[in-house]
Amino acid sequence: MIVLSDGSGYAKYWKRMRLASRIAIILFSISVVSVILIGRCGLRLDEELRVESSASGPMSPDTGIAMYQMSNNEDETDAVRKKDDEQKIEIQRLQNEITELRKKLENFEKLSDDIQPIPVKSVASHNLLGVEECSEYIEKQISSAELKHGVQLNNEYEIIPFSHFTFSRVYPVDLGLGKRVVEKPIGYRRKDLLEVFVRALEIMNKDRQGKYRYAVDDFVEGVFRNDPTTGTQYSLYFRERNASRTYKTLTLIRPFAPIQLVNDKSERTAKRLINIILPLSGRIDKFRNFMDKFVKVGIKHDRRVFLTVVYFGLEGLLDVQQILTKISKDTKFRNFKLLTLNDTFSRGKGLQVGVQHWTKGDVLLFMCDVDVIFSTKFLERCRLNTEPGKKVYYPIVFSLFNPSIVYSLQGKEIPNEAEQLLISRDTGFWRDFGYGMTCQYRSDFLKVKGFDEEIVGWGGEDVMLYRKYVRNKLMVIRSTDPGIFHLWHEKKCDPQILSVDQQRACLRSRALSEASHAQLGLLAFREELKKSDEKTVPPAPDVNGNETGHISENPV
Repeated sequence: MIVLSDGSGYAKYWKRMRLASRIAIILFSISVVSVILIGRCGLRLDEELRVESSASGPMSPDTGIAMYQMSNNEDETDAVRKKDDEQKIEIQRLQNEITELRKKLENFEKLSDDIQPIPVKSVASHNLLGVEECSEYIEKQISSAELKHGVQLNNEYEIIPFSHFTFSRVYPVDLGLGKRVVEKPIGYRRKDLLEVFVRALEIMNKDRQGKYRYAVDDFVEGVFRNDPTTGTQYSLYFRERNASRTYKTLTLIRPFAPIQLVNDKSERTAKRLINIILPLSGRIDKFRNFMDKFVKVGIKHDRRVFLTVVYFGLEGLLDVQQILTKISKDTKFRNFKLLTLNDTFSRGKGLQVGVQHWTKGDVLLFMCDVDVIFSTKFLERCRLNTEPGKKVYYPIVFSLFNPSIVYSLQGKEIPNEAEQLLISRDTGFWRDFGYGMTCQYRSDFLKVKGFDEEIVGWGGEDVMLYRKYVRNKLMVIRSTDPGIFHLWHEKKCDPQILSVDQQRACLRSRALSEASHAQLGLLAFREELKKSDEKTVPPAPDVNGNETGHISENPV
């Protein structure tokens, strides 16, 4: 029952009813049309199927078999296509693998191309051995080497230990520069090991055509050592892929040839002047001590020297002038030059200025330090180990330890400076990380553009110059020299002046310069040593002749 409240509501109601009836009529019409269309399409489809079946005629058993065979052929075609696709994928994979192997082979050939024998020039032909003599000599070297049998030695110090190595690492027995206990093979060591690898692979793969061939990946590890009388000995271990825990071991030797004459010439050093360049700032007492040694060695004995002092700042400058003037008057020696720079101390800049202010042509330079003492023999080695355009000399200086530690541990008084100049493991060490003391000609120094003048403070400039020569074609003579000493002095590693790298280098040098490892250990365990000494001290005898560990009391 519908209740209408007024006339307007009644009108709205009839409008809604009319709209609903119209929508219902439209939906009914659409459904009727859809049924008619579906019926017609269905009839036409049936008619088309009948026409096709009548045109082809009635289906016989052979026709059914043929259709079955066609379906089977389609299945076989799909299988063939699938197999073909799989083969294409496999071919592509093999091609990629071949490409990778070719790249590895090219890289390996590049490595083998780097292996070249070191050329020896100016060898007289009459000193060379013939083929038969050379073969006999090599056989003699192999038979005398400790390879197939042991050799009776006198003591344990004659044993030559091996160094372990892999393809990318060497674990050296003799620690070189930097004291690395493990390092990458570089330079001559890399060329040496690469040549050994190539030779080992050639030997193992010689008779393995068509079979499995050894590769670098099969190498496990090896050892080598250098016998000065026979040659370098190698033992290499390769893994057998087809057998577990089975190794192929090769023992090789690079035999040394007989001693050959390479060069024979005489050198005259009488007229080779050495310009000693000394940068300085303050430290007047050290400079006075340096000049006392310079008078004895350079002026009284050698006299083929020139001293250039480059002084930084004004404080102490008058003292330096007075010292040089007095020595010049006393010795009648005029080969002095004093240059002044009102700037912050920079060793590299001081040496650079000293080199540039020389105006008498090319000259041999010795870049020195105020804490260094040298002998006349060192000055001669400075002349013999340098040649303009060919050689520069970088001596390895013997650096003395802190004398207050060295001699106090021995219970001795500190001797005078001359008596401290002893080469032993308790008095100092070879400063193989220092490159400040160097002899080179002025022309070579200017050719490599000298020092980096922007380096301020301690350290860094000498390493940069050394690297320039190493990367140049000049021969760098690096050798221990017993004629030059670095005196111990207290180092101040100020972080406000030095960079981070400079401060680390300064602290490292400071730690190494104090004392030997054993001496620092004695200082660290001093208290334990005192306790052990107290235990080993024999007890003092008492007045009655009885040995007691305390003072006896006599009864009254």
